[in-house]
Order: sequence, then structure tokens, then C-alpha cells
Amino acid sequence: MMKRVMFALLLLAAILTSCSSGPDYTIKVTKDLYFQQDKASPFEIKVTENNKPATGLKVRAELSMASMDHGTTKATLTEGEKGTYSGEVNLSMSGKYEAAFTLEKDGKKTEKVMTVNVTKSKGVAMINGQWITNEDIAFYTLINKLQLEINREAAKKKYSGPQLEEELAYLDSQEKSAENKNQLLTQIIRLRSMAMLAEEKGHKATDAEVEQAMHKARDQYNQFESTKALIQNYGEDRFWGIEKQQYKQIVLTQKVQKDLIDKIKKEHPSYGDQEVYYQAQQQYEDLLVSQVNSLKIEIL
Repeated sequence: MMKRVMFALLLLAAILTSCSSGPDYTIKVTKDLYFQQDKASPFEIKVTENNKPATGLKVRAELSMASMDHGTTKATLTEGEKGTYSGEVNLSMSGKYEAAFTLEKDGKKTEKVMTVNVTKSKGVAMINGQWITNEDIAFYTLINKLQLEINREAAKKKYSGPQLEEELAYLDSQEKSAENKNQLLTQIIRLRSMAMLAEEKGHKATDAEVEQAMHKARDQYNQFESTKALIQNYGEDRFWGIEKQQYKQIVLTQKVQKDLIDKIKKEHPSYGDQEVYYQAQQQYEDLLVSQVNSLKIEIL
């Protein structure tokens, strides 16, 4: 009896070995997977063979919940750089999933199974683990609308007749841009990235500096009934609470700008103000690109 059991086990091992005779790939999930209601989630893996990127693969994935029967989600992953493969998956909920991968190259197939943890999304993007939430997007939409209202009021003071109508029509056309999610995300990422850089450089925004900057914003918003109404509809306490955090970041970025201006003035004492500010702006944009590239930014 024992001999029969041992033979069966050896036979099973031989069968399993023959089924796994393809390349020995290692799979690593390179971006955390998040569940988003009624929206596909980005899914990215890196495949290596003998610690080297595995390229030229056809990769398919099937995800199913480990402890519940919610069906199977299938995805074909497209090859990127250095052994990365990515796609999108429509998930039913957060939790633990079993991910079954089929990797094919030159007619040889390899199958791998691993457990993947899916977390419920708290927003639309992350910067170094800090969420950019839907509330952040809504707040920046409001900020853009407030600026449009200020521009409208300024146009009414500056222009009249057909020129005023043309200017107001242009501002009306900017409403959609003010609500564009990609543009809003860009605004948020720019500000937060440079505020992080300022803190890395040792800068701080004092309460007095933040309050002084906010005082100017309050005066500007209080000039017009349209801007006051927008803030009241949003909730004044809620608005100014969030705005304080925004102005802390603004003050920090201004200190980075000042560093650049001081540096250029010192290096080029013959430059006029216009040339100094132009050079500072160019260097600021270069710094921004470098800073963004150094951060872990995930867009969901």
C-alpha cells in the first residue's frame, strides 16, 4: 500500500514537472492595485527570468476573489519597458484575489498563480503615498471658477461693447477647461511636488506667512458678489480650512522661486529684473520636471 502511494506521488510530481517545463519567470506587481467603483483599475507587473527583464511575452491574467465567488476578470497585458506589462482590470470589490497568469513566448507557455491584495481607492491619484482625493479635484474646480469670475469682473471694468462680449464669450469657453480632470490633476501635482521640494530644502511656511497670503485672497474674493456666492455655496468654513492648506503649499513654492531669483541675481548682477524673472521661471520649470520624476506618482 505504501509503495503504491509513493508511486502515485512520484507520478504526480513528474506530471507537474512536465507541465512547468517552460521558462522559470518571476512576477512582481509593480503598482498597488485599487478598486474603483464602476471604473477599470490600472494593473502592472514586472516579469523577470534569471533576474533579467523578460521581454517579448504575450501575457494574459485572470483574477478571481480568493474567498468569494464573484466570477473571473480577464485582462491582456501590453508590454512596456524593461519587462513591464500593463493593462486594466474591472474588479467587483476590494479584498484578496488569486491572479493566474499565462506567459507565452515562441510557442512555450508558462502559468503562474499569485495572491494580489486589492485596496479600496481613496482618490484619483497618489504622490508618494499621499492621496489626491475627489474632494481635492472638486476644490480646485471651485478655485478655477472663482478665478474665472474675477476675470469676468475685470473684463467688465476694462472693456465695453463688442470687445466686452468677445472677452466674456472667451471666458465662458474656459468653463470646460476649468473642470478638466487632467488639468486639475496637473495643477495639484505641480503645487504639491514643489512644496515637497521646498520642505526637502529646509523651508517652512509660518502661520503668519500663510495668513498674510490668505488675507490677500480674501480681499480679492470679497470684492465680488459672484465669488462670495460660490464660496458660500461650498461652505465658508470648509473652503477656508482647505484654502489654508493650499496657501501653506503656495508659500513654500514661493520660497523656492525666491531662492532661484536670489541665485540668478548673485550670479548675473548685470541682469535686469525682466531677464532675472525669465531665467528664474525657466529654472523653476526644470526643477519641477526633475522633482516630478523623482516622486512616485500613480494616476488611477
